[in-house]
Amino acid sequence: MKVLLLENISGVAVTQFEEAGFEVEALKGALEEKELVGKVRGASILGVRSKTRITPAVLEAAPELVAVGAYCIGVDKIDRGASSEQGIAVFNDPHSNSRSVAELTLGEIILLLRRAFEASSQMHRGEWNKSSAGSHEVRGLTLGIVGYGKIGSQVSDLAEALGMRVIFHDISHVLARGNARAVGFRELLENSDVITLHIDGKPQNRDFFGEEEFQHMKDGACLINLSRGFVVDHEALAKHLRSGKLGGAAVDVFPQEPESGAKFSSPLQGLGNVILTPHIAGSTEEAQQNIGQFVSARMLEYVRTGNSLLSVNLPHCHLEYEPGSHRLMHIHHNVPGILRAINDILADREINIERQVLDTQGNLGYAIYDINRPCDADLMRQLRAVPQTIRVRSAGECKG
Repeated sequence: MKVLLLENISGVAVTQFEEAGFEVEALKGALEEKELVGKVRGASILGVRSKTRITPAVLEAAPELVAVGAYCIGVDKIDRGASSEQGIAVFNDPHSNSRSVAELTLGEIILLLRRAFEASSQMHRGEWNKSSAGSHEVRGLTLGIVGYGKIGSQVSDLAEALGMRVIFHDISHVLARGNARAVGFRELLENSDVITLHIDGKPQNRDFFGEEEFQHMKDGACLINLSRGFVVDHEALAKHLRSGKLGGAAVDVFPQEPESGAKFSSPLQGLGNVILTPHIAGSTEEAQQNIGQFVSARMLEYVRTGNSLLSVNLPHCHLEYEPGSHRLMHIHHNVPGILRAINDILADREINIERQVLDTQGNLGYAIYDINRPCDADLMRQLRAVPQTIRVRSAGECKG
């Protein structure tokens, strides 16, 4: 079976798949749809990062494709609806780079409050401007964290260790870490010396932070955004940086992000005490190795056993594997009578069901069976003929 990995995914992933007996093709760059349609033919597993778009045409070109792995957090460039309709599982890794992002957040807080980045830029221009004006210790200042999940909570711990007071706002009820305190969003805006955003890419978060929010921030406060580019109005941010309302900003994500090596343009360019980075908050060697290991392991587990836990598009189904059993997986539209039809086919062939599990999600249903006989071609043909069937396979098999 073949694995296609794009965008310079960690060599850890290549090693895992090769040790599992897969033939691996690993490319450094992303591919446009037309190129990818040609490359993906015959692949059982496809791995990408944040640049490659997985369209219905790409999925249709790969009938043997069982799983797509996003070796990153975001899955917005993968057509999950089309993946589900073809019975292809999509996996990502929402956690492995959280420490990398949290550490960069803390580093940028210190650089902004000490105005170190601005001083460095002046030095590169040949200017010597030794001054303590506008430079502050972080100890005793208030950090406002918007989004208190895996990353936000780690930032909270690190900031407290530096002596900062931490307040946070989250739409979910979450447990505070250390001495951090949950507050309303308006209170956070008005009381924070630094605000850092760690919210997700849901459509409702578009333009989350704009003119009104900047108006309510403390004079001289700093804003950090290492979450999603479209959550902040960059024109409004630039305006308030120029006016002196804000003391600084650090931005790692942008509404439009070019390919590597292409020209970049932003209203934030050229402003003092503004740190701009090219979407690298989670890009450390440690994070990429962890992501490479995690996503590859999830896809290998899915191919071998059908375990779909942590898939972002399929119902979450898990059945402990018992040696000696013969595993069968059936993905279908969630309509009445599917299990009865499957069970009747098995019973007519005098096949005993030793274990089974079913889960549904929206219009999808997913069942895993352990049966007492191998899955022969005629059985698979009958099961694929069951109305509303999307995909049927046995353990380790990649045909739909």
